[in-house]
Amino acid sequence: MIMPWLMSGLGLVLLLLAGDALVKGAVNLSLRLGVPALIVSLTIVAFGTSAPELLISIQAIKDNAPGLALGNVVGSNTANILLVLGIPALLATMHTSECNTRKTYNFMILASLLFIGLAFRGVFDWIAGIVLLAGLALMLGDAFRDAHLHRRADKDEPEEEPEGADPDMPWWRIILFLVLGLIGLPLGASLLVENATIIAKTYGVSDTVIGLTLVAIGTSLPELATTVMAALRRQADVALGNVIGSNMFNLLAIIGIASFVGPIPVDPEFLRFDLWVMLGASVLLFPFVYLSWNITRFWGVVLSGLYLAYLVVVLI
Repeated sequence: MIMPWLMSGLGLVLLLLAGDALVKGAVNLSLRLGVPALIVSLTIVAFGTSAPELLISIQAIKDNAPGLALGNVVGSNTANILLVLGIPALLATMHTSECNTRKTYNFMILASLLFIGLAFRGVFDWIAGIVLLAGLALMLGDAFRDAHLHRRADKDEPEEEPEGADPDMPWWRIILFLVLGLIGLPLGASLLVENATIIAKTYGVSDTVIGLTLVAIGTSLPELATTVMAALRRQADVALGNVIGSNMFNLLAIIGIASFVGPIPVDPEFLRFDLWVMLGASVLLFPFVYLSWNITRFWGVVLSGLYLAYLVVVLI
């Protein structure tokens, strides 16, 4: 039984490396073609970092394991808050009292409520997909407007380069990154989904549970790495913004696009438990966003402990 675990791990590593390669290639291609860095940051980087989750969801639907697709998104959002913010806080206090993330946090809560409301229809179909993608368009439009106004107010300051930008990157490297990303993403998604499904059947658990745990934690690793580095560098705004932005994209973009590939039925257990845990984890951020609390080591223990307790409940 060790082979499915090894192949799942290989698929996950491929996904993470290919997603990073695709972002680097797409960012530098866009900048070479004259697309403003602002637009690149709000679109290509945001979508590119969500590419692994998107490919997993699409592959899961094609392999008739839609529970894995939905479990991955819901589980990733819960892990992003409890685990991705909890572990870095154990290493260093995150001074979130200095951040102004109220507007994006409000968007995340609204996106979560919209997602839960659509889930009670019993299935995420093309109708739900249109609603979710419309919400994504509104969010992106507002973010673009705010970023544009902010840049105009600080027009004397140099424009900040988006993540993955390298002005000196040669064309051959840009093309290589794009090719590696476009080949590695579907290959990694296929390996991970197929072997995660084998593991689920072997241990008698549903693909939904595997999506909520193994796949969700795996696809949250890039956010965890980014947040750990941000915490150590005392960049709490990066850490908190990374988590909030990732959660919004997971809900609106991943399931929004995947629902056009095929219907995603909602397991009743999601409606009874997992969706409310996801919403509860989101509400836990309220004092850090609105009351100027810092995420101290104490809160790191609380958040990490809550995530471990959630895993125990899901797996038992």
